[in-house]
Amino acid sequence: MKRKFWKMHGIGNDYIYFDCTKEDLPDPARLAVRLSDRHFSVGGDGIILVCGSEIADGKMRMFNADGSEGKMCGNGIRCVGKFLYEVLGIRKEVLTVETLSGVKELRLKTENGKVVSVTVGMGRAVLTPSEIPVLLGKDRAVGVPLEVEGKTYRVTCVSMGNPHCVVFGGDPYELDLEKIGPLFERHPAFPERVNTEFVQPLAPNELRMRVFERGSGETWACGTGACAAAVAAVLGGYSEEGAEVTVHLRGGDLKIVYAGGEVSMTGPAEFAFTGEAEIGEEKD
Repeated sequence: MKRKFWKMHGIGNDYIYFDCTKEDLPDPARLAVRLSDRHFSVGGDGIILVCGSEIADGKMRMFNADGSEGKMCGNGIRCVGKFLYEVLGIRKEVLTVETLSGVKELRLKTENGKVVSVTVGMGRAVLTPSEIPVLLGKDRAVGVPLEVEGKTYRVTCVSMGNPHCVVFGGDPYELDLEKIGPLFERHPAFPERVNTEFVQPLAPNELRMRVFERGSGETWACGTGACAAAVAAVLGGYSEEGAEVTVHLRGGDLKIVYAGGEVSMTGPAEFAFTGEAEIGEEKD
């Protein structure tokens, strides 16, 4: 059986999207592993199913490249907003999307019937260690020491619906991320693994970042990671609360505002191409 897919990306964080409003996909976890392969298949950071919802304009389910189901993806949800507006014809400039991290509000900027950018209300930044979850800190894990292979890092841990560990330092492009990323992701301090952001403060309210996502490895962008980095920057005194923080990622820039505990994110969403995928042939 063949199903149409849409390849979309938010500043290079790319997923394969399926319309599941009328028909579900069988075994999406295994499908994500097969289709995400960049050498032998479509290629991407995972797949996202756009589903119907009884409590919102739509629902997203995301599966990482390793088949694990994620709760939330900031770049992915912006693309879901564009998908709902342009593909499914829900012509509303304020949309709601149900996720495993709750219902998120999207404000769409449109030109000539096309979505050019999306601002997402990402909700509250969670700082309580047990709720992230992380086995560090007491009331908060802000600038706490974490030993990784004999080296001590100062880290700040934040949940934006998924767990993040933010490390401030020098130029992140000088790091061997392929080596160090998995050490953070699977560190015993993170019982559900973790997304890790390596961040260089460039100026007040300006950050450069690389990200190693749990289940996907290094990606060109991570929306929730950029939010976590901005929150950590405010908590660490690098950025101002309520100011617009520009986060430079490999794929482009995101604008983040952290005020009163709430986080919003603005960035683009793009179609890359469409195609058809064979469904239902997943094997062990």
